[in-house]
Amino acid sequence: MDKSLFYDDAHVFSRLSDKFAENNIIPQNDFSRFPVKRGLRNSDGTGVMVGLTKICNVEGYYIDDGERVPKPGRLIYRGIDLYDFVGGCKKDDRFGFEELIFLLIFGSLPTKEELDGFCTLLSANRELPFDFVEDVIMRAPSPNIMNKMASSVTALYAYDDDPDDISVENVLRQSIQLIAQLPAIMSYAYQVKRRFFYKKSMYIHQVKPEQKTAEVVLRSIRSDKTFTDKEAKLLDLCLMIHADHGGGNNSTFTTRCISSTGTDTYSAIGAGIGSLKGFRHGGANIKVTEMVEDIFANVNDVADEDEVKDYLRKIVRKEVNDHSGLIYGMGHAIYTLSDPRAVLLKQNAKELAEENGLLKEWNLLDCIERLAPAVFAEEKGISKQICANVDLYSGLVYRTLGIPEDLYTPMFAVARVAGWCAHRLEEVATCSRIMRPAYKSIARPQTYKELDTRTATDSDQAKAYIPKEER
Repeated sequence: MDKSLFYDDAHVFSRLSDKFAENNIIPQNDFSRFPVKRGLRNSDGTGVMVGLTKICNVEGYYIDDGERVPKPGRLIYRGIDLYDFVGGCKKDDRFGFEELIFLLIFGSLPTKEELDGFCTLLSANRELPFDFVEDVIMRAPSPNIMNKMASSVTALYAYDDDPDDISVENVLRQSIQLIAQLPAIMSYAYQVKRRFFYKKSMYIHQVKPEQKTAEVVLRSIRSDKTFTDKEAKLLDLCLMIHADHGGGNNSTFTTRCISSTGTDTYSAIGAGIGSLKGFRHGGANIKVTEMVEDIFANVNDVADEDEVKDYLRKIVRKEVNDHSGLIYGMGHAIYTLSDPRAVLLKQNAKELAEENGLLKEWNLLDCIERLAPAVFAEEKGISKQICANVDLYSGLVYRTLGIPEDLYTPMFAVARVAGWCAHRLEEVATCSRIMRPAYKSIARPQTYKELDTRTATDSDQAKAYIPKEER
């Protein structure tokens, strides 16, 4: 390698990136030439079958004579439709997230006595280890709450007297503790960020044992600790709809894949958090917020559907917003006609949006949902059904609840940890093989040369195998 690559510190990594590209860019046509299941998906977009689960099912289409036929989306927890579960909780005017945790982990609805005991168990486990906040969370403030949550979860390994035991009993204990403690970890990480990065005061409130998870969260992030029952029930709904989404979503698959190695619970859940952070997964709700802000800043009249549609065209053409060509919050790998999570959020968000002066934002999201499918069809020739996904409305719901943008994706993690733990338990209890998919090597043979005989031309030869437009 040319020594001059390292002489200019200001450009060294730019030059090293060019060096990397010489030998590491795989031509796109190779993915078609070999039978590669890119993204672990079949050619028709369906997921590659890699396992079995009793925990959750996601439906958005059915197969008829080999063709995918769209149908209204369904999210089914342990055989119970999400709409039915949420409807039952709403009918009784009670919180449902704790009950759903029980259902996901144990496989059946709890009796009233079981639910009361389970809520007591969660409450007893919310407290973090002594000095954990000072020694782990406050000592190294993070600009991103998700990273701090992941590092805090893995740090809990050191506070566990039996961290590596993967018996069901021990993993169950660890799971209950993590589900109970993650809201506090999120809140403390946010308070530390406020103090260190925003130069604002921290406020740390003691948890009330009788409160449900949604109440614990709202109390912990508000300086006056107050909230309405309506607000808490809406946040509880958010937790229920985000709690699980089958074994194939990236963060859950990550958790199961890592669990298949026999590693500890803290490593597995920490990895799940890292996966969820990505903007193609849980971090998409932030991208929706940024996109909406961009539309408000650049469209003269967001109530004019023609103006909004023209701007959506520019987004798809990669001319504006983040130049990705993506209309965030639209489209899903499985859902076609509707995403039940988005349906529930949209229904419940409008009333609070009106109360909080955010109806204009709600109307814009509704407009995007209605116009985006036609824009994709006209600009990309995409004929398949495209619906709004959960990320389109989740950010607005959080905003109506006064939840800061820093916590949009962390709130997703606080809910999804229930699903991760359920799937980890299923993997540990029923599967006994490490996940090990195959990658085909397409590396070209090289002749080893002694160090003193190598020239820059030798490494440049790799460029000959890369199409000019892909270098």
